[in-house]
Amino acid sequence: MKTYSNISSAEELVEVIEEVGFLPLLQSPIRGFCAEAMVDSDCRYQVFDDGGWDWPMWKWKGPIVQIGCCTYGKFFCGKAGYLSMRWWQDFMNYRRSQAPDIVPNSIEDIILDTLQEGGSMITRDLRRECGFNGQNMRSKFDGYVTRLQMQCRIVTENFVYPHDKHGNEYGWGWSLLATPENLFGHDMCRLPEDNGKQRQPEESLDRMKNHLAHCLPDATEKQIMRLLGERI
Repeated sequence: MKTYSNISSAEELVEVIEEVGFLPLLQSPIRGFCAEAMVDSDCRYQVFDDGGWDWPMWKWKGPIVQIGCCTYGKFFCGKAGYLSMRWWQDFMNYRRSQAPDIVPNSIEDIILDTLQEGGSMITRDLRRECGFNGQNMRSKFDGYVTRLQMQCRIVTENFVYPHDKHGNEYGWGWSLLATPENLFGHDMCRLPEDNGKQRQPEESLDRMKNHLAHCLPDATEKQIMRLLGERI
């Protein structure tokens, strides 16, 4: 595997995302293949003596997705990561082919309709609008949203942070969610084509597998398939 290390800025990380196409944030089926393992130690999570903390790499997420060349979501084994927009249509083509159809009036359908009508919504507001207000409902709702992200039906547009009385951002931030149709436009959510013929999901999968095998020659096919999603 090509070594990516000592990344110290969002711009450098974007270059890696564009090169490899698919990059988990913190965890990966392929050892060492995640943003956390690639960044310089000063950009990782740090706790200070006064109890404060800093995590530069975490703060890069919003600026990176705002650039527009990649998207972010819980795409990889239910964990978050980046996906280059160059690979979005193939990734979507394969992932949606592996997912069950959305049943009318199901919870998934209600979530997507609410998000489609409301535009971008932070998870907390989306959960409330969908009626998940009772005890222990947060984790249940988050499970539905994670599966919809794995199916390429929800993506993260940006991150929203609360502000203290001095106007400074604090905390971990909230994901601002959107449907890809709303965020990228319907043209980017059509199936890719080869010479006017729609590319089949297995063809998209082969393209992605071949690309990752080239970028990660030490990775096994099983590891690559786990990353791309053998189960949705």
